[in-house]
Amino acid sequence: MSTGLELKTDGDRAVEIHRAGGGLLLRYVYRPETAPNESPRPYAHPVCTLSGETLTNFRPNDHPWQHALSFTINCLSGQNFWGGPSYRADDGYKFRDDHGTQQHLAWLEKSATRLEHSLDWKVNATSEVLLHEERALNFAIISPQAWTLRWTSALANVSKRPLSLGQYHSTHGLAGSHYSGLQFRGARDLLDEHMDDSINIFAEGGLVGEKALHGASAQWVEWRGQKDTSLRRVNIRFANNQGPLSWFFRRNNPLLAMPFQYNRDLQLAPGATLAIDHTLTFTDAS
Repeated sequence: MSTGLELKTDGDRAVEIHRAGGGLLLRYVYRPETAPNESPRPYAHPVCTLSGETLTNFRPNDHPWQHALSFTINCLSGQNFWGGPSYRADDGYKFRDDHGTQQHLAWLEKSATRLEHSLDWKVNATSEVLLHEERALNFAIISPQAWTLRWTSALANVSKRPLSLGQYHSTHGLAGSHYSGLQFRGARDLLDEHMDDSINIFAEGGLVGEKALHGASAQWVEWRGQKDTSLRRVNIRFANNQGPLSWFFRRNNPLLAMPFQYNRDLQLAPGATLAIDHTLTFTDAS
């Protein structure tokens, strides 16, 4: 049975998911060549709609450590796996020798509908491995206008000591700074509303806009935007399959994050596992 998808490889750095006989939907770079102080990690860019509209932004000039669609932990027991300068309450943001790297180990499955691989989360300065992850990206075309990406991960503490997983709000008291979990840095034109109320970010419960949504508890949120040049309307729905979570959103960048914890650091005991399960739906609305 045809899935309507096909897999293409790009050496030993990246794989691509395409429509069968058609355009690119997603390029997944599993061996990145980004700078150590950007916390190198696998990322998906570009991510496109079925019609070919690009939805992501990689290394934007305002925050070059924001790598399109990627999974991060901002504060992992004193290590920065998010990239860029690290915040501390006593001296603010500074670049410090505290970054980490997510290192691809092996493919467990590599097909047009599923990419599954294992990774180690390593401290750059010492090469200590803190987490071992098994990650799967599942793809499906669900209509002539839409396709889905289901991103699941199981992160096991292999450090033989308790780990504290957080972000600058929960770890260092920086109000509203919840950069952790699955991150989506969007293309700049996604949320240019040009006085059109239908272009915005929406969530279950009737929530609309950054002020209402940031920090709110919801199981899903949706960006509704319009692309430059083609003027095509696009929707991106983010859903947490494990229930409601508190969302992080920045309109002007624009960026959305799905933090697995919010006001308090998550304590992960030796041998314990953190599981995440999200589904993203990309739709050509017109």
